[in-house]
Amino acid sequence: MAKEKKGVILDHISKIYQDPKTGKDFYAVKDTSLEIEPGSFVTLLGPSGCGKTTTLRMIAGFESPDEGEIYLGGEPINALTPNKRDTAMVFQSYALLPHYNIFDNVAYGLKLRKMDKELIKEKVTNILKLVGLEGMEARMTNQLSGGQQQRVALARALVIEPGVLLFDEPLSNLDAKLRVNMRTEIRRIQQEAGITAIYVTHDQSEAMAISDKIIIMDQGVVAQMGTPQEIYYHPVNEFVADFIGEANFLKGKVVAENEVEIEGHKVKLGDLGNRKVNDDCTLVLRPEAAIVADEGQLPCVVTLSCFMGSYQNYHVKVGDTLVKITDFNPKNKKVYEVGDKAFVKFDSESVHVI
Repeated sequence: MAKEKKGVILDHISKIYQDPKTGKDFYAVKDTSLEIEPGSFVTLLGPSGCGKTTTLRMIAGFESPDEGEIYLGGEPINALTPNKRDTAMVFQSYALLPHYNIFDNVAYGLKLRKMDKELIKEKVTNILKLVGLEGMEARMTNQLSGGQQQRVALARALVIEPGVLLFDEPLSNLDAKLRVNMRTEIRRIQQEAGITAIYVTHDQSEAMAISDKIIIMDQGVVAQMGTPQEIYYHPVNEFVADFIGEANFLKGKVVAENEVEIEGHKVKLGDLGNRKVNDDCTLVLRPEAAIVADEGQLPCVVTLSCFMGSYQNYHVKVGDTLVKITDFNPKNKKVYEVGDKAFVKFDSESVHVI
């Protein structure tokens, strides 16, 4: 549907703001370089104040970088106003026109472009079919549910056939179940339209579910960019590991090739990268990557044992370190009780060393 798939390049972008309390300048985004491939779905993820929304607004043209250049489809766009950029934004608030019906809301951008009436009708009809609102053209926006309003906002952005579609936390006003349905729809529509999408959220499960690539931001800089699997299984540091999913951090020391000592116990592992003997290291162990067993690598004492239906939730102490374990499908398995002595057992390939 999009005229042309366009990529986005950020070349050493920075945005400086002034702290209203102290009057001092600070970097909201600092020296960020990224390449977003044409036709891909990329999510900017991170806690509040990490710089993700500022980055999105600089791509849209609502903010100007203080340093660096932004390229869209190979063309520098810093000097272009938002309406001159080949982008469209879907906002958190939907920003619909309340006195217009669905058809006129979606057609608004095309009418501004002085497009032929018959062509407008054809384009709006096609896009409403894509977002599942066909036959509702005459409905006023104040008669719509939150999910339907979100679809209208999406249709209005898509109908102008932008090179890049930008999303600013578009699902945060919806209830949990509708969020899951709408994120699936947004991903389907993006793939069907073949459009480049850049999406901002602080919801990690949302990012995992819809993204080709996730960009994790922390205090104005990119902490890591990769596929959901790369980010989850191979985080570059504790911040990333802790932000995506749940993680246990086990402090250890390298004592031999592929061998680490944790709480006085030697554990064989896979690749330790370039770490040498006597180097300190941190092991990332996901709760679902370990089980409580009668024998294993690390002796432990059970401090919590809670049946959660599809899994048994354990907290165990390995020395002074708390380890959380999610043991799926506990039916017909031995269930350990609080106070039981046991072992944490895991596949050495499931542990990531940072």
